[in-house]
Order: sequence, then C-alpha cells, then structure tokens
Amino acid sequence: MSLSRRSVLAATAALPLATLAQADTPKFTVLLDWFVNPDHAPLFAAKYIGAFAAAGLNVDIIAPTDPDIPPRMVAAKKADIALSYQTQLYLLCDQGLPLRRTGTLINQPLNTLMALGTSGITKISDLKGRKIGYSVAGVEDVLIGTMLGSAGLSLHDVTLVNVNFNLVTALISKEVDAVIGGYRNFEENELKEKGFNPVVFLPEDYGVPASDELILMSNAGALNDPRLPKFLNAVKKGGDALRKDPQGMWEKFIADQASLNDTLNKTAWFQSVPYFAANPFYLDVKRYSTYRDFMFAKGLIKHKGDVSAYAVTIPA
Repeated sequence: MSLSRRSVLAATAALPLATLAQADTPKFTVLLDWFVNPDHAPLFAAKYIGAFAAAGLNVDIIAPTDPDIPPRMVAAKKADIALSYQTQLYLLCDQGLPLRRTGTLINQPLNTLMALGTSGITKISDLKGRKIGYSVAGVEDVLIGTMLGSAGLSLHDVTLVNVNFNLVTALISKEVDAVIGGYRNFEENELKEKGFNPVVFLPEDYGVPASDELILMSNAGALNDPRLPKFLNAVKKGGDALRKDPQGMWEKFIADQASLNDTLNKTAWFQSVPYFAANPFYLDVKRYSTYRDFMFAKGLIKHKGDVSAYAVTIPA
C-alpha cells in the first residue's frame, strides 16, 4: 500500500466509523490496518446489512493514525480486533506479544514487485544493476532477495532505495527502476490510470510462499470471548452480501465514505471482491507453517513455534 493511497484517505483517520446495536452494549472495537479502503469491504458490508447489530454487537470500526498501533493495542487489551498482515503476525509473536490470528479477510497475497513497461524490465534477471524501491526494512529486502534468487541474482546485484511508501511517485519520477509493496488491486491500477503500463511480478511466482494478505488478530487471552465467533459470522455474512451485490454495496460505501468516490477506489472495490475469504473462520494450517518456516529460514524470526502459537481456528 503506497503513501499516495494513504494520503488520499487521511481525512478519515482515527475516526469511529460504526457504532451499532444499542448504545448501552459494550463496544467491540475493531482497528483497521490503515485508512479506510476497499480492502475492508466485507466489514462495511456487514455494517450496511445490519449483521453486526443482528448479532447483538456494538461494533466500532476505527482507522488508526499509525499502522503499527492496532496489533499493539489488541495486545494491551485496549481493542478487540486488529487488522494486520500474516507476515507481521510472526514478527509480533516473535517479540512476545500475546496475539493470535483468529480470522482472515483476504486469503491471498496482493503484494507485487512492479516496474514500468518503458524500463526494459520484462523478467526478474533484468533487475541486475537496477534500483529497487522498498519501504519496510528487514522484510521487503528479504522478499526482494528471494525473488532475485530465483534468477540466480542476489541483493548485491541491485541497489535498494527506501522510498517510504511513495511507490508510484518513485517509479514515475525514475528515482527507481522497480518497487516492491504495491498492491495488485491498487497501485497497479493507479499506474494504468496515469497512462503507464506496469510490468508486474508476483512474489509467489518467484520463491516467496503465498500468504493471507489481510487477517484479523485477537489477544491470546481473549480467544474464548463469546463475541468473537459472532463477529466472524457477521463478517462472513457481509462478504456473502458483497459477492451477491457488489454494486449495491459500493453505492452504500461511497454514500458512507464520499471522499473515496473515484475511479481508482471503484476499480479496486470490484477487483477485490474475489480476493475476500469466503469463510473468515478457516485457517490454512499448511500455509501458516510454510510461511513460518520461510520467515525462520530467512532470519526474520528467532523462534519456530507451533502454528498454534501464531494462529487458531475459532469455533463457529
């Protein structure tokens, strides 16, 4: 997710977006991973169809001012759910934070490594001697190194440049020749909208295990909270409603979030529909163990715990 995507949505930061059910019902606080965007569609669809209220939940959906805050708020028992990423889950648990994946919103990767069609880069080996932009030190350089390794290259064959989430700008200005971190449902479309032809490399095609892009994290001490399965079931109903009527849900979304009524977000909304997990409860244990092994082998985590130390299945 690029800084341009974030800044466009900044007006909504840190504002409660939904207070449902009865005012005297204790709040169930959900912290987004960042500013409101189409990646959160099932949550908003659940709100629009009244699924949270029907479950007796008083849900507060809150956009944070800092994407690092939500999981730590949940770990400190100051929020009930945090949206985050599978990669981040291992890092946080490795630090000893009491967190578990309890649900999945997007069950496939959205991350890409992108270049412009005019760069002459058509295959991974063409990155030799080029500049590659990144934003998250430690993680993204490992992803880049893994992808390069599939073509017999290493990080020594490229120059890494921290572009601080200015992915599209860095590419267009030719500050770098390629960037990692752009989403296939957003930055790729943003470049096309600006008249460019992006060349897209999917990490999972070049040695990086597939992962769940957007997951739900809970405090490890709150896994028996009776509200949790009710919330996940409501999210499932929201996803079902979204798949049944994406246009109707889009119209409700832009009425609710008027600042996002543009071509870029509309394209992302409809493109993202098949990316959402049909069953938020479902945990792909093999996927989580495979990515854990990858993180451990690359030195990103120091401990190689059982999958249950990172992720659990909540009974429906």
